[in-house]
Order: sequence, then structure tokens, then C-alpha cells
Amino acid sequence: MCSPEEAALLQLEEVFSATLARISNRVLQPLLTAEPSDPQGRECLRLLQQLHGCAQQLWEVTERSLRALRERLRHPDAIGLESLLLLLEADHVLQVHMEYIESYTSCVVVQAFQKAAKQRSRYWRDQRKDLRQLLWGVSPKGSMGTALVQALRQPLTHHVQKYALLLLSLRDTIGECHPARELVVHAATLFGDLQSFMKQALDQAEATQALWHTLSSRLRDALCTPARRLLQDSQDVPVTVTPLRAERALLFDDVLVLLQGHSVHTFDLKLVWVDPEQDGCAVHLLTPEEEFFFGSKSPQDLVVWRHMVTQAVCQALRGKKDFPVLGAGLVSCETPTCRSGAYTFRAEGRLCQATYEGEWCRGRPHGKGTLKWPDGQNHVGSFCQGLEHGFGVCLVPQASEDKFDCYKCHWREGSMCGYGICEYGTGEEYKGYFQAGLRHGFGVLESTRQDPHPCKYTGHWERGQRSGYGIQEDGDRGERYIGMWQADQRHGPGLIVTQAGVCYQGTFQADKMVGPGTLLSEDDSLYEGTFTRDLTLLGKGKLTSYGFTLEGSFGSGAQRGLYTQGVLDMATLPPDPSSTCKRQLGLGAFPVESRWQGVYGPFRDFVRAGCPGDLQEALLGFHVQSLRESQEYLCCERNRQVHGLVLPLMLPSFYSELFTLYLLLHEREDRLYSQGIANLSLFPDIQLLEHLDVQNVLLRFLNFRHLWPREDLTLTTNQRHSLVSATECLQKIITTVDPREKQEALERTYEEIEATVSQALGQEHKLPMDDLLPLLIYVVSRARIQHLGAELHLTRDMMDPNHTGGRYDFLLTALESCYQHIQRDGRHASTAHRPGLQGALVARPPLDQA
Repeated sequence: MCSPEEAALLQLEEVFSATLARISNRVLQPLLTAEPSDPQGRECLRLLQQLHGCAQQLWEVTERSLRALRERLRHPDAIGLESLLLLLEADHVLQVHMEYIESYTSCVVVQAFQKAAKQRSRYWRDQRKDLRQLLWGVSPKGSMGTALVQALRQPLTHHVQKYALLLLSLRDTIGECHPARELVVHAATLFGDLQSFMKQALDQAEATQALWHTLSSRLRDALCTPARRLLQDSQDVPVTVTPLRAERALLFDDVLVLLQGHSVHTFDLKLVWVDPEQDGCAVHLLTPEEEFFFGSKSPQDLVVWRHMVTQAVCQALRGKKDFPVLGAGLVSCETPTCRSGAYTFRAEGRLCQATYEGEWCRGRPHGKGTLKWPDGQNHVGSFCQGLEHGFGVCLVPQASEDKFDCYKCHWREGSMCGYGICEYGTGEEYKGYFQAGLRHGFGVLESTRQDPHPCKYTGHWERGQRSGYGIQEDGDRGERYIGMWQADQRHGPGLIVTQAGVCYQGTFQADKMVGPGTLLSEDDSLYEGTFTRDLTLLGKGKLTSYGFTLEGSFGSGAQRGLYTQGVLDMATLPPDPSSTCKRQLGLGAFPVESRWQGVYGPFRDFVRAGCPGDLQEALLGFHVQSLRESQEYLCCERNRQVHGLVLPLMLPSFYSELFTLYLLLHEREDRLYSQGIANLSLFPDIQLLEHLDVQNVLLRFLNFRHLWPREDLTLTTNQRHSLVSATECLQKIITTVDPREKQEALERTYEEIEATVSQALGQEHKLPMDDLLPLLIYVVSRARIQHLGAELHLTRDMMDPNHTGGRYDFLLTALESCYQHIQRDGRHASTAHRPGLQGALVARPPLDQA
């Protein structure tokens, strides 16, 4: 059986549905017929159209609720109380009411009803009598705009009030065990909260509308928006603002406004922080570019302002108004310290007109974000307390062309610091370290091959200039400089290697060689003496070549070429042609421990600092994943040797540049080795074995001659597979940068060779050095590894000292012996005439014409 409260709800819904229909037909529809031409009029029309749509939705929901109530009253035994729309879909009904309230209050704020009424004043005067039927207690002498406001407000407030009362009464009449008990309690709570929310929303809209009349038209146009609501006014709750000395403070639901004479300071609440650490004498507010204090003679007024600002900031960050009531009570809370948002800087400085979008902390960019300037410059990366800090990518447009400089670097306190890669609009690329925004430490600067004067510098930098040890390659002239630098000039001991293979060593000052020096030609002729600044022989000197020494005074001229006057000694013994120990310059001039402090210094400091996580990327650039994976191992066993941990992590960062240095140092040896490999590759397998005198070695083994392919013998499948595997294993030393992995590849090569021997003998056999060499030379010749000398010397230099005298040391020594044997083969096979020192000097054009 239905309760009296349900019957009252039915009657209430019938009245409200009819009232909504009359409001739509007699009030809203006529308001929409006007066609304003001004922007404000068009905005009002848009708001009225939105209100009309909300009223239509509210009427449709009321009709659905009304039909459910009628069905319930007709069939009380068949249809339960819980089937009522008002209970079953209470949240949806509530949402429709709130949307109507929001739309209505937006019209109130901008006085949309009054403006629309003025456009058709005669029509609305004729409708006054009909409007009074919708209202209670409205004076017939009141303005038409006020009548329209009341016509749309009174029925809703009366309806919601009755809803709340009837639902409370229904809750009290049904039993605790009633199946619809929870639904009724929930609906009663929602509509009780809606009544409080609606009262506050209406009061805020009226206070906001009244505020506009107290401001100038300029301020009203700047501040008035339909969705904005006034929450607090310093004229109502007095507060002083320092140091801005604002005359009036206005707190809206989206911005805080400070009025100071003709100036207006507007602060987005999403980027306003209320300092929780400030004492009770003032409220400290932080913004991206300003910080100020609220003060008051009344402690209670200060508490109100602190609470209202805090609540408004929290609401703005949530993106919706509090329900049921904004700022209810004075319970203490705090604004979130970290948040996200966008802001355009206005104050003069490096960030002027720049827009930052990302994470913030207490008024400063902090975390991940993007900084953009109007000219196209932007920075994407990490920030700390307002400054670029951590890894970031910065694009800087070039003024003259539609190109950008791209900096992919690590930053510290606003400046590039640590490892980075910079790609310039000119085509140049820098990979290396920075400090205070300048190249500092180890780095490589390289131009493109298409550059008219291609150049590459590998070495140290200081405050943006080449300084310390470095190598510069001049692609245009085919010349390399290896030595010391100062203030972007060659300064101190250094070497020059020309395209013709001539090598100069001496002391440089202001980019020119000064004083005595040494010249070494490709044919190993050596000159020791003085040069001109353009590297022409001049003055006293000594020339040592094949079988003679010439000591005296040297000179040159346009007509005479190179000439000399001195003592010629023909008794000098010529060098042993079988010896591979050629003269090399610069070996003692640049101790290896002093060359690359810019590489190892940062890692040493990193380990000493306890391997802090925020320095990992700055240390290793983009090769940080392996360090992260081994971080636990690094922290647990800090006493590990550098070769087992440091090199696998660091070498990938600069291996290409380091290997280039080894290529330069062992270029002559590798050239002879390559010639030897080319000569050996002309031999078929059988002839190559005979050439290497492998048979004498093999005959020392029982039946070992069956191992190698003779005319009357064939290899087994396993033996052929093992030989191919040995070659493939050796080739893997060029596929890794880790010296330990290179040594392991060499070890697997030896194991494959040894396995082949053991298979042929039918028993396990260990190869001594004398027996290993011919077999290894065969495998090396078939592997055809380029730059084997550079690979060997780099691996030897980077080998763990703990392996000295061990298996890896033995295998490296064997491979080095093979390398030297193949060099001798290349030297003996070469029939090309090599010009002597004198011919090279006379034929060499000046450096600036080369």
C-alpha cells in the first residue's frame, strides 16, 4: 500500500511538470526570438539557449518520475517503492537539477534576463499578468528583468525544498528492514545537500552580479565571465596585501584578483600556493612570478581568508565545484605542493613571454615540463626550482635561416652541465661534456662531409675552447694534428701527420710550430732540427735515412728548392728490413694517464660520491640502461676492478673516438697487415698450408696430416665445421666494444682449433705456442679482419692486469705474433718504390696549398 508521502510526491511532480512547461513556453521561448548584433547580446542568447535545453531535460526527468509514481499508485502491490525513478536513479535526477542551477546562475551573473527583456520591453509588459501566475510575492511594480529572474528561480527552489522534506518524511515512515530503505536514505541525503548547494550557488551568483556594478566598465569587461563566481571580497572581510599594496582583493572560484589603482593583478588559482608553514599573523601566497602576504587586524578574518583561498585552490585543481557546499566549516587543509599547469611569464628576464607547461612545486617549474618561447625556442626536459636541471632537449632557432640548433644534454641549475649531444644547424655535431653551458672536458666536434672544410676534433675543452690534449683531423687538407691546445689554438707539444705520411713533431705556439722539431717520413727517414712557421726546413739540422746521416744547415728557395750544407756520413748502418719496430713520434710526449682525464675523471668522482642516481645520466649520457641494470651489483661490490665493471659501462660512450686514435697510431702497421692478408688470400687452402709450413708441424702429431685437405684426403663433416667455426669466432672480436668479450672470442677461436686437432688425433690434445701459430695464421688470413693492429693494441691496453701471464695473455701474444708475421709477408711481397725523404720534401707543396 502506498504511503501519504508518495501521494504528496505525485502531486508535487504534477505541479512542477506543468510549471516547467509554462516556463518553457511563456518565458524561455520568447527570450530566444531576439537576434542581437553585439557580442554581449550574442553571448546572452547562447546562455539562454543553454538554459532552455537544461529546462527541457529537467522536464523530461520530472515526467519520467511522474509516470513511475502513477504506476506505483495504481498497482501498489505489484510495483515496489524501490522502482520509483526518484529513488532508483537519484544520482541522475540530482545531476539534471545541478545542470539547470549552473545554467541559470550563469545567466544571472551576466544579467542575461534583464538584457533580453529590454530588447522586447513592450511584449514583456503585456505578459506581466501571466508571469505573476508563476510567482509568489513579486511586486507588480518591479522591473521586468527581476520578474523573469524570479519566474525561473522560485518554482525550482520550492520544488527542491519540498522534495527534501517529503523524502525525509518517507525515510522516517518506512521500517529499518524495508527493501527500499537504503535508496530512500540516499535520495533524502542527496536532495538535502542539493538544497544547501543551490542556496550557495544562487547567493554567489547574486553577489557576483552585484560586484560588477562596483567596478569600472574596463575592469568589468576584463573580469566578467558567465562561469566565474565571487567567493570573497576584502570589502566584506577586510585584508591588507603586502608588498603589492593592493587596495582590494577579490577571490573568485578560478582566479585571485588584486586591484591596485589602475593595475589589475590576476593569478590563476591552479598556480597559487598557500604556504602552510607561515605563522598565524599572515597568509603567505606563492605564484610563478610573485609572492605576497595577506594580513588583518582581526585573526578571525585572516582565518576566513586562508580557508577560502585554500578551498578555492583545491576546487580549481579538481576542476569542479564542491558538493554539497564549497568551504563548509573552517577545517584546516593544505593546497597540494606538487601539481601540473601552464603559465606564460610576463616579467622581464630570460623567461619573458615564455610559456611553461608541466609539473610545478611551490610556484616554480619542478619536474617534467616544456618551456616555449614565441621565437620558436623550446626546452623539453626536467626542471628543479624553476631552472633546467637534469636531462633535456633544447631547440634554438637560427636567426638567418629556417634551421635549429638541437641540444640533447644534461643540465644543472639552468645551464648545460655533464654529457650531451648537440646537433647544430650548420651541420656540425658535438658529443661530450659541458660545464656552465660551455663545452668543458672531453668531447668530439665533427662537421659533415658535405662541409666545404670538413673537420673533426677529439679531445679536451675548457670554457668552450679547445684546451689540453686533442686530435684534429682536417678533411680538406688530409692532415691530422695530435697534441696540446690552448684557447682554441695549437699550443705546446704536438705532431702533424700529413696526407703523404710525413710526420712533424715539435712545440707549437699560437697555432704555429716554433723552435726545434722532428720530421719523420713514410720511409722512416728522420730529420731533427729547426723549421719555419710553415714547416719548411730552415737552419741547423740532422737527417738520418737509409745508410747515411747528413748534418748541417738546411734551407729552401723558389729557384733552388731544398738545399743543404754540411757533413755526410755514409757509414750509418741501414735498418734491418725484417724488423717491424719502426720509428714512432710522440710516444713519450703524451703519457696515456694524462690524456683522457675528461673521460675517467667524471666516473671516478661518480663512484666516490656513492653512485647517486641523479648523476647517472649526466655521467654516461644515453648509455645508462646497463648501469641501471647493474646498480645493485655496483653498490654491493664496490671493490670490483675497473676492467670488470667500469669499462663495459663507459667504453660504449666514446669507443668510436677512442678506436679512431688507435687507428691513427697503428695506421702504418695495419697497412702492411692488409697487404699481407691480400697476398695470402690469393693462395688456395692447400698452397696456403704449404706456404705456412704447416706440414712440418703436423707431422709431429700422430696421423695429424689427415687434418688438413690434401689431394688424397678429405675432411670429415665435424672437422670442416670446426674450421669454419674458428674463423667465425675470430671475426666476432670486431662486433663488440668490451675488451673482455674480445678476449673471450679469441679464446673460443683457440678452442675450435684445438677441438679440430683433438678430433683428428682421436684424443684430447693441448697446443703449445710453436704449434698454434701456423694454424692460427691460417684462421686469421681467412677471417680477413680489418685494422687488426688497432684491435689488438686496444684490447691489450684495456686487459685486466689480473690476466697477465694467464690464458688470455697467452692467446693475445699468439695473435700478435700472427699479426707481425702477416706484416712481414706484406712487406716482402710489396714491390712498389717508396720515395725517400728528400723526394718527399722537394715534391711537397706548402701546407696552405696542399
